[in-house]
Amino acid sequence: MKIINVVGARPNFMKIAPLMEAYNKNGQIEPLLVHTGQHYDEKMSDLFFRQLGIPEPDMNLGIGSASHAVQTAEIMKAFEPVCLEHKPDVVLVVGDVNSTIACGLVAVKLGIKLIHVEAGLRSGDRSMPEEINRILTDSISDLLFCTEQSGVDNLLAEGVEDDRIHMVGHVMIDTLLKNLEKAQKSNMLADLESRFGVNGDGYAVLTMHRPSNVDDPVVFSRILDALEVIQKDLPIIFPMHPRTRNNIAGTELGSRIEDMTNLHLLEPVGYLDFLKLTSSAKIVLTDSGGIQEETTVLQIPCITLRENTERPITAEIGSNQIVGTSTESILQAYSVVKSGQFRKPQVPPLWDGKAAERIVKALVKKI
Repeated sequence: MKIINVVGARPNFMKIAPLMEAYNKNGQIEPLLVHTGQHYDEKMSDLFFRQLGIPEPDMNLGIGSASHAVQTAEIMKAFEPVCLEHKPDVVLVVGDVNSTIACGLVAVKLGIKLIHVEAGLRSGDRSMPEEINRILTDSISDLLFCTEQSGVDNLLAEGVEDDRIHMVGHVMIDTLLKNLEKAQKSNMLADLESRFGVNGDGYAVLTMHRPSNVDDPVVFSRILDALEVIQKDLPIIFPMHPRTRNNIAGTELGSRIEDMTNLHLLEPVGYLDFLKLTSSAKIVLTDSGGIQEETTVLQIPCITLRENTERPITAEIGSNQIVGTSTESILQAYSVVKSGQFRKPQVPPLWDGKAAERIVKALVKKI
């Protein structure tokens, strides 16, 4: 069985790594790896391939950054010849980025079976491009592999046949559990101490990249109001996404960040360094989806700077609080964690490092 596996953005890399390993162990699958080039920054792409042991892509489409429409169209135009040349039995896509829906559409229009890993997640917010990608990809997929029960429930409610849905756990957690020990050898904390005087015993981690937060100066300013208070109490380490950095360059927001003496900016860091950073943190503030899941497994309190989540299990039993972007709600959530009143988090079912094995077994049986 020949499977083309698609990656395009950094979260995809952590999800595809355990699948590539599971294919090799199984021996019945011929995997091809296509990198669309949707993320092209070296630290956000090539470095992740090296650290996660992912083989060099068989093809790199080199698409790069563009508007959603242009990027999706360019990926489709570049991916179609790949499918026509290699004639795969299956195209497998992961997550919810533009590469996911673009390559999925090409596959089904060519009559190739489509597999979606991390299917069924829903935030209910169609203003998020990722939500549109999730809904559309699920609607055209032949097999759907879910990370949590809400994904199964959502797909059934949308009319997907039960025998196409498989609850398998989370491949990204496979990657985390495999690399956690290796990440502890990172020099990240020593680097923080030498550069900023930050003691590894206590700091917060911040990530922000969503347009709803970083493209809107009013929303961004509200978040900064909260960060200004928190950083007086606890150092904040902020690996800054290129989008965020570009947005604040030369602005009042940028000046405010520079004036916060205990908010420390980093360039994007590699997977192992970031895993060391988050696993040692007192608290994580983020608008990322995947980090909500990683902190739940690591049992690190997480404050999600969004009005909703497509990963509800992280807030139902995990370490996550969904707080929105008001200054007051962020500070209230921080106070709960600081006071020690936050609940003890649980790890969701099947987040045990074996999701990729379950997916490969199902593929061999079903395809």
